Amino acid sequence: MPGAALTVGAVALVLALVLPLAARPLLVRAGVLDVPNARSSHQTPTIRGMGITTAVALSAGLLTAIFLPQGRVAAGQAQATLVVVLLVAVAAAAIGWVEDIRGLPIALRAGLQLAVGAVATGAVAVIDPGAQQMWWIPAGAIAVAAYINVSNFMDGINGISGMHGLLVGGFYAYAGVVTGHDWLVFAGVAIAAAFAGFLPWNLGRRKVFMGDVGSYLLGASISVTAMAAFLAKVPVEYIFSPVLIYLVDTFVTFLRRLLAGERWYASHRQHVYQRLNIVGLGHLQATAVVSTATVVVSVLGIIAAQGNSAMQISATALCLAVVLLYLRTPTLFQRYFRHKAAHAPGNGAAGGVAGE
Repeated sequence: MPGAALTVGAVALVLALVLPLAARPLLVRAGVLDVPNARSSHQTPTIRGMGITTAVALSAGLLTAIFLPQGRVAAGQAQATLVVVLLVAVAAAAIGWVEDIRGLPIALRAGLQLAVGAVATGAVAVIDPGAQQMWWIPAGAIAVAAYINVSNFMDGINGISGMHGLLVGGFYAYAGVVTGHDWLVFAGVAIAAAFAGFLPWNLGRRKVFMGDVGSYLLGASISVTAMAAFLAKVPVEYIFSPVLIYLVDTFVTFLRRLLAGERWYASHRQHVYQRLNIVGLGHLQATAVVSTATVVVSVLGIIAAQGNSAMQISATALCLAVVLLYLRTPTLFQRYFRHKAAHAPGNGAAGGVAGE
């Protein structure tokens, strides 16, 4: 199985790194550009839609897991689950691609996302004899659609989505190893490798964005994998902790805007990661804050899942503290930068020499 997982990761990673070479000129010719708006953290029009190559890479990785001879441990129920993950990822990416190219009305977009989630949940419930409760379908539909939008909202600075896919995929693969779900290992490795391969293109000198096709792909692949793992009785700590920071950032921002009477669906820059960028952190620095918080709460989730009652309580309390600290980071960094500026050499406020 380790060799099969390595092969899956290699296929997804290589394709994610190489395919943009061919896709970039095609996107330029098609004029698929991200024009800065009120939500943007960049100032110039930039190529978007490169997530289509990530979608191909992820699909190839999942297909490899399904058909690889030495990976036949993924046969039967597990193999069918991987097929569902693949089809949901492709369907969500297709919706995102249409949104990138021509746009979709909000109601139609939401309806399609809910439909994808409902079909996916129903399919997994049928595949898994222990999870044949059709009442999960509405919950699964909402969960998948919601996380597609969470990933889309959080895709606003360079590196953040690629790192999210890499980290969540990696932690899900680990969860598959410790719980004995080989399909979860393959799905996690494919997600991690595909989005890792996008990072050099997103962070290089000639930057490109993944666009809605990529953010929809990210949200759908993670949420359907999480939903299938949940129905397969994988401990919720393994599933929930890697996505907790994204969920909290989105929910708190949504709640803040709702209470302020603002249109929640309008473009804005009020997410924690966006405010970090506004107060002075660069894209990579803000991404590092989000990623570090994700790693810490994920590790705490593992401790909670594997420890005794005392460890579970301690890990949960620490996780809550990390979440609260993350929400405060824009204010903390703003104070730090102000303090640093006030005490910089040559500043009249420093050293008590002003006016002498």
